[in-house]
Amino acid sequence: MSILAALLAASSAPTPLYALYQDRWGLSALDVTVVFSAYALAFLVALLTTGALSDHLGRRPVLTGALLTAAASMALLASADGAGPLTVARVLQGAATGAATSAAGAALLDLENPRRPGRSALANSVTPVAGMAAGVLVSTVLVRFAPAPTVTVYVLLGALFLVQAIAAAFTTETAHPHAGALRSLRPRVSVPSPARRALLSAGAAVGTVWALGGFYSSLGPALVRLVAPDAPQAARGMVFFTLSATAALTVWALRRRPPRATVTGGCLSVLPAAALTLSGLHGAGLPAVYGGAALAGIAFGAVSQGALRMLLASLDEGDRAATLAAYYILSYLSMSLPAVAAGAATRHYGLGATSHAYAVTAALLALSALAALSAPRGRADRPEADRSR
Repeated sequence: MSILAALLAASSAPTPLYALYQDRWGLSALDVTVVFSAYALAFLVALLTTGALSDHLGRRPVLTGALLTAAASMALLASADGAGPLTVARVLQGAATGAATSAAGAALLDLENPRRPGRSALANSVTPVAGMAAGVLVSTVLVRFAPAPTVTVYVLLGALFLVQAIAAAFTTETAHPHAGALRSLRPRVSVPSPARRALLSAGAAVGTVWALGGFYSSLGPALVRLVAPDAPQAARGMVFFTLSATAALTVWALRRRPPRATVTGGCLSVLPAAALTLSGLHGAGLPAVYGGAALAGIAFGAVSQGALRMLLASLDEGDRAATLAAYYILSYLSMSLPAVAAGAATRHYGLGATSHAYAVTAALLALSALAALSAPRGRADRPEADRSR
């Protein structure tokens, strides 16, 4: 679990630094979203090719290699001097995180106590958002107090990854390695039939909340600057901390609720989140933007943990890594592609108009997700719902 937390903390650590990069290198909003999305798209490619690799090689070698690669990406981020090197470093970081995510998530499932089912799915839900919150918070503090903040945070994370790589190399293997590793590298998305119906039901909801996360992570600091130009530097990065910290608390608070009801409630939270965020552009100011981020965090936490519990309820051991990979592919596509589109739109129409379009689109997606969740369930869904209770 510490590996997932550290990797996701590193993924969000650049968010408070984007304003510094923009001032230092003259980056546009599109440049920022491209840098942000380079990580997400590399993450996706890694999942498509290595998502099931740990089922064949074992969790330990995949995690060790990924952590060493993550440490190398931190060195590149610390030495970046422009948008190009920053993008290359983020690509390497995304590849490392993608390779490790499904392996680490599957390892959590391997270690689940049969007498306490659901705890691993909870860990897979809460650890990423808690890690992202920690990454933003630490990076924001370092921007305010540390010398060379665009270097210090990456040096600390790189050292942490090296320590974790050494520890991972000596941990007990939890999988049962078997032949077919090279064949597993062929890009494909595999969702076993027990999880397919759950993914169809909850997929639109997952896409909606991850798209909101992408907006706040990439353009949230710029939105804060637009609404409150005189706000301190720390306020810009902390908007995404608000979302991710609220999401982590929501995952924990709703851990015992039925998963489908949890996802439905998360979709409902998207609507006031969009409205409150937009009200910040119409005179309500920074409290409305932060309130919208908090509601978006509630939606993110509720949907992500509910959807994962729906997906993982009936899986065999050999299907875990591949199914987690499919879930994260959907998630990170939803996070990255709309963010790039928003960055391009900002260049032509401005951040205010782009924010309005993004919020309206998110609300419409949430409504379509509610329609999918309210559709009649077949018998394949009922065992999953019964087990969750």
